[in-house]
Amino acid sequence: MSKTLSHIDLSDHDAFLEAVPHEAFAELRRDDPVHWNPEPDGPGFWAVTRYEDIRFVHRNVDIYSSELGGTSLEDLAPEHVEARKSMIDMDPPRHDQLRGLINRRFTPRAVNVWEDQVRTVTREVLDLALAEGGDFDFVREIASEIPMQVFAEILGIPHDERRVIIDIGDRLLGNQDPEYKVADDDAHRHLPFSSPAALEMFEFGRRLAAERRKHPKDDIITQLAFEPLTQQEFDVYFVLLATAGNETTRHTITHGFLALMEHPEELERLRGAGDDLALRKTAAEEMLRWATPVHHFRRTAAVDTELAGTPIKAGDKVTTWFVSGNRDETVFERPDVFDITRSPNPHMAFGPGGIHHCMGAHLAKLEIRIAFEELLARPEVLELAGPPERLRSNFFNGIKRLPVRVAS
Repeated sequence: MSKTLSHIDLSDHDAFLEAVPHEAFAELRRDDPVHWNPEPDGPGFWAVTRYEDIRFVHRNVDIYSSELGGTSLEDLAPEHVEARKSMIDMDPPRHDQLRGLINRRFTPRAVNVWEDQVRTVTREVLDLALAEGGDFDFVREIASEIPMQVFAEILGIPHDERRVIIDIGDRLLGNQDPEYKVADDDAHRHLPFSSPAALEMFEFGRRLAAERRKHPKDDIITQLAFEPLTQQEFDVYFVLLATAGNETTRHTITHGFLALMEHPEELERLRGAGDDLALRKTAAEEMLRWATPVHHFRRTAAVDTELAGTPIKAGDKVTTWFVSGNRDETVFERPDVFDITRSPNPHMAFGPGGIHHCMGAHLAKLEIRIAFEELLARPEVLELAGPPERLRSNFFNGIKRLPVRVAS
């Protein structure tokens, strides 16, 4: 096992609190690309940081399993892995069966049907956020509202309850942040993210499903309510959709806005894009690469193997760091430069391909593009009113709050 770069600890959530430790990832890519990272309360894990190695791990599910230990860094008993298993924690064939239930709703053709609705939602959100001027929280009033309102319609969540889902999701996914953290309790190890907030999300989804069985609609909840799913499969499916449909896009919109504020030349270039749809699309892609809303995912070695010359034993935890792959110098020219014209841009913000590539990628890209088209077309100009308040997490690259003001 690697003895180098012992000063780097990717298990430490505090290492991600002030900013993503990009310098540490650059060291790892250069000197120790399959790095053994000890854990204070666990067996340790391999950190895979180079683009091509990450792709190899995700495209070889027979060697690197999602199912054996789940996709989080937690060390769980087999019964806990089974109890909280969603389709992202599964290998084929069950993964493919569950994904196939709703995959058709997120194809490019299906998503494009929603463009007018996304634009309408975005305009309404901006109208409300900008109406009174002054200071407000960009995350709460804009970045969280746009994806949640859109996805609430697709999923089947009542409009007036969308913020309930946002609140539960924050507590569920931010469980290592002091604001949301609950006491470690083995009684909750069978729940997603070992969080009791999952029980609230289960109850919310079950209530909606019961209503749809009585009064069906053309939404995902109705479809899942009539599928032959076990209660556990429905519960974790709902949690996955309700959180993934909001959190990652919210963080990308927030990081994208912050990047434009910090790179005014790119802001002016995008503001002046006019009818240049190609530039607006490349800007959205660059925001995704720059932000990389999910830092890593975990796999478990199913067999003894070797990666980039490093022996890995069956049962070892293997983490793939998308946030590092998206700054790999062998793939991206000037990777530490925010460039909205970057093309090609084969980022792995939605995963590096393979069977677990994010199903909602096309919808997220549409929402991000339209959010900035509409925001930058407004006569009101936003400016930062304070520093971002980041989420304490080595999993989510989240910003909890971003104070802004309407410039006078």
